[in-house]
Amino acid sequence: MAVRLLTTEEVAARFRTSPATVRYWRHIGIGPTGVKAGRRVLYDEAECDRWWQAKVAASLHGAR
Repeated sequence: MAVRLLTTEEVAARFRTSPATVRYWRHIGIGPTGVKAGRRVLYDEAECDRWWQAKVAASLHGAR
């Protein structure tokens, strides 16, 4: 199974926000988990999917 790693910019594009917002999410601990690799932060695509599904599930559960 190949792991697809996303940059901060790719995560931002995926969630239609700015790279600064993704960095802020990481800073305060509410975004998808990133791994620092040298000077970059990389995000596992599967982790981004899990994070998004958890956000959707929480939103649907809270709407009841």
